[in-house]
Amino acid sequence: MSAPQPIRPGDPAWPSSAASGPFTMDRDWLPFHPAPRRPRFVPPKGSVDAHCHVFGPGAQFPYAPERRYTPCDAPKTKLWGLRDYLGFERNVIVQATCHGSDNRALVDALRASDGRARGVAAVAAGVTDRELAALDAAGVRGVRFNFVKRLVDTTPREVLLEIARRGAPLGWHVVIYFEAAELPELYTFFASLPTTVVVDHMGRPDVTKSVDGPEFELFVRLMREHPDIWSKVSCPDRLSKSGAPEYDDVVPFARRIVETFPDRVLWGTDWPHPNMKSHMPDDGALVDFIPKVATTAALQHRLLIDNPMRLYWSR
Repeated sequence: MSAPQPIRPGDPAWPSSAASGPFTMDRDWLPFHPAPRRPRFVPPKGSVDAHCHVFGPGAQFPYAPERRYTPCDAPKTKLWGLRDYLGFERNVIVQATCHGSDNRALVDALRASDGRARGVAAVAAGVTDRELAALDAAGVRGVRFNFVKRLVDTTPREVLLEIARRGAPLGWHVVIYFEAAELPELYTFFASLPTTVVVDHMGRPDVTKSVDGPEFELFVRLMREHPDIWSKVSCPDRLSKSGAPEYDDVVPFARRIVETFPDRVLWGTDWPHPNMKSHMPDDGALVDFIPKVATTAALQHRLLIDNPMRLYWSR
């Protein structure tokens, strides 16, 4: 059986106006951009989009009963189409909170990727060793902990620590999602995790504050003092106050992290951009953000190829 052909931006089937099956998309949900422009920046051959998602389709992979939102469907074929259109070769797919700890949509995408995708799963406290091994065999290389209370219910730290300990023998890392104001209270816990830790979106700094101010300095200190902590310099669309398409107020923060920790940074589109309220970003414009923060070919190669390949494809 031949592989399904990717759906590309501009094709009639590209945007999805509603979730499928028994699910109806939230009224205020912004579907992903129907026709992103071609980026001016050409990613180097072998580049990885190291933070993206798949949603459903809900008729095949139901959304979790405990979810805080119901998105539009955003299945793997559309992700592959965007990957090719933007000039990337691989994806790291992060489990979406709308699917909870049901990783079937993620695993399905990984198995259909011909080795060009790896995954970050979400698992519950009762996960078995057999289930962890099956996720690992499918291409999962990490587990995500979400500390943003408006998106998920808080899981006790001792449960998260136990999950991290069980994933460590598999070579898994932990991905953490939090907001900058929460870092002082979470700092010690993050530093105690027994494996590599990857922070989503630079810990969501307040970009109206100084890049050299105490709030962002605490995040830089976390990375400086703990060499197993990495950061994604992604999602300027979520952080910016100056707005699209340039997101210039985010540049100093991302550039500081890339230049200070060039071997511990990743980049991703965040497609299909869940829970965006202000606007839906153009993925072509997001790709053009890369050379603003990784200003040399060497830095771009580390950000887009060397680092994600080392973390996700070393085995």
